[in-house]
Amino acid sequence: MKQSAFSRRTLLAALPGSLLGSRLLAQSSPALRIEKINCFEIAVADVQRTVDFYQKLFGMPVQSRHGGRVCLRVGAGPAFMAVRRVESGEAPSIVHLGYSVQNFDLVTVQSVLQQQGFSRIEAPPLVQPGIAHPRRCWVRMRDGTPELYLSDDRGLIVQLSDGSYCGGSGELGSVCPAPEQAPAGLFQLQEINHFTAFVNDGAGANTFYQQFFGLEVQAYQGANSPVTGIGDGKQFVMYAGGVQADRAVPASLNHGCFNMPGFDVEAILATLTANGLSARPEGQRTAGPLMHYVSRRQPERGGAVGGTPELYFTDPDGLLMQLQDLSYCGGGGYLGNECLAKAAGAA
Repeated sequence: MKQSAFSRRTLLAALPGSLLGSRLLAQSSPALRIEKINCFEIAVADVQRTVDFYQKLFGMPVQSRHGGRVCLRVGAGPAFMAVRRVESGEAPSIVHLGYSVQNFDLVTVQSVLQQQGFSRIEAPPLVQPGIAHPRRCWVRMRDGTPELYLSDDRGLIVQLSDGSYCGGSGELGSVCPAPEQAPAGLFQLQEINHFTAFVNDGAGANTFYQQFFGLEVQAYQGANSPVTGIGDGKQFVMYAGGVQADRAVPASLNHGCFNMPGFDVEAILATLTANGLSARPEGQRTAGPLMHYVSRRQPERGGAVGGTPELYFTDPDGLLMQLQDLSYCGGGGYLGNECLAKAAGAA
């Protein structure tokens, strides 16, 4: 594969001094160390319709249920996507993402959060946005299993858990029954790859997550768009958005991404089309429910010459998801797998 012109030296030169400084801070002594993105939750109009859709595409078996919440396993697990019905007054959305924390202990992690200025509160209503309680943390009890959440300064809700968390029972939520039988699926997923969050201060969010959790920049998708790597150098979160005068603007998770073997753009699009999804109309910037499209990230945004293909689709509620190759790390090259060596390891 031809080496991208967006090399390590280019990446480092492009990073603003503040981000380079925060990267050094992140490498010193983070308050908590994140291992993986291990789960996320979506709120939808019809849970069974959504479960059927994702199982048809990806063969995702149900690995736990509680109340009306269904947890669909991603790859070999225990990573999962939780699906629940929207509450009254709530629109379909990606509600929160979840990180596994190294050496997770509920009491210890709560103590660290409080030492870092997070106030403990009672679990708020599900429908309430995170911006209503910035820099707060809470525990939501689910049938005797404590689940820990925080809302950051910009209202992004994040769940923190042990690496064994599967959305099940027990002290760590790690006790799940054998996965339920599911269709074979048209594609096979390996893991959750990334999320893009829109917040009221993207630079501030990047600094916070690097300093607090020890995350590192592993690529750069433009002058002010760092790719904040997690764990093995494939997973990441991007925090986008300039400083806004109205700091009460709620954070939103714009899209999530899975990675998969055999990433072939034309073959994937043909399969999606044959199974009820349609191409986004030419010139239309947004996609309605059950659509697909490809965005080709150009060299000025860290992509390959001719464009790094990034493939998106929407589910029955119009929630936006992305599919990429197993090696995708948000960087350069045709597969988007050319990232900073130190953060990306074998990427």
